[in-house]
Amino acid sequence: MAADHLPIVETPEAKLATLTWRSEADTEAFARALAAAPGLRDAFLALHGDLGAGKTTFVRHLLRALGIAGRIKSPTYAVVEPHEAPDGLLIFHFDFYRFSDPREWEDAGFRDIFAGPGLKLAEWPDNAAGRLPPADLTLRIDTMTDDTRTVNLRAGTPRGKALLDAAAA
Repeated sequence: MAADHLPIVETPEAKLATLTWRSEADTEAFARALAAAPGLRDAFLALHGDLGAGKTTFVRHLLRALGIAGRIKSPTYAVVEPHEAPDGLLIFHFDFYRFSDPREWEDAGFRDIFAGPGLKLAEWPDNAAGRLPPADLTLRIDTMTDDTRTVNLRAGTPRGKALLDAAAA
């Protein structure tokens, strides 16, 4: 962790769950269940997985479930795409795949975004390690040989545990 970025929350003992997404409909169903969880409003979700694993597809389903209409694009080149849901919820979708300069963190105002209200979703969070607060919920999406997805979920905070309980029930 960077010396100038202390943890925003303490990390309790983690709660874990594993899901299998057999189709995109399973991804959508999980996203809808998660979108209905009240604790999602100010949560930070970290998304891990290889290229093509389905991180952005999951985010698109989640944003649709939260009421975002229109084109939802990947923030691969912009690093962050901001959205506002019809109920006023601020959503920030980060993609740190190309992130390499720690100075960009401060210059772009990412620290302020993570310290403020709203839902934060980060793909490739390891590329911003030491700058990010602990994730409330971490999703590790792995592609299997039969094209299903194994999704390992880890709740890293009490909020994350509540989200996991609500969405993976």
